[in-house]
Amino acid sequence: MDNEDKTLLNAEDRLHSRRQRFFWLPNAITICGLFSGFYAIVQGMNHEFGLAAIGIFAAMIFDGLDGRVARLTQTQSAFGAQFDSLADMVAFGAAPALVLYEAELRSIGGKLAWVAAFIYVGCAALRLARFNTNSDTQDDSYFQGLPSPAAAGVIAGFIWATTANDFQGLPWVAWVLAVTVGFTMVSNIRYYSGKNINIRKTVPFSVVVLISFFVILVINLADNLPELLFLSFLSYFLSGFVAWILSYFHDRRVKKDLKE
Repeated sequence: MDNEDKTLLNAEDRLHSRRQRFFWLPNAITICGLFSGFYAIVQGMNHEFGLAAIGIFAAMIFDGLDGRVARLTQTQSAFGAQFDSLADMVAFGAAPALVLYEAELRSIGGKLAWVAAFIYVGCAALRLARFNTNSDTQDDSYFQGLPSPAAAGVIAGFIWATTANDFQGLPWVAWVLAVTVGFTMVSNIRYYSGKNINIRKTVPFSVVVLISFFVILVINLADNLPELLFLSFLSYFLSGFVAWILSYFHDRRVKKDLKE
């Protein structure tokens, strides 16, 4: 076989390999997440803010599924990782900002209204880019900065809770929320990822009892699902600041003890 035939075969192998890297199942789930983000934007433009928030939360479910399905079926690919990141930008970057702008920020008027929305979008883009470039070197136990799905959960929960209770008309609260959540995404504040939880590991019986009570509590609070989701994501958002403050005072105490 001459060199020309070998080159042709190598080119065919590379082409076949590229085709093999596109796996339909995880990417189909990612498309569902992308559609959910697009659906949220459309519903926000139609002033159906409750449906828009549901679309964002649906995107979060699909975002959590695609990676796990890819790992379980061993169908991870570079294409899938990049596609997932682009879908996240729509669902957790553009959608929450645009829906919040239509629901609350627009009533402020002027540049301040869209500046807050843009800060959130820009920070979400920077957060995703940083995550993609540092994913190989980061500690899996923690996220550097607030994850974009959690940030979207805070915004979507706020929109859904205020809409469900006919409590709209809080533009400045929405403004502060968009700006603080946005900047927290690009901060160095650490957030627990939960990736080191081993579901195969044995746990005490008391933990099983607590989980059972938690499930019962969630079922009883199902009628207040918007408020429950908002408070849950808000608590996670604030947990990073609490951990940062505790770590700061702990480090000061350690340095003081070393000096003594």
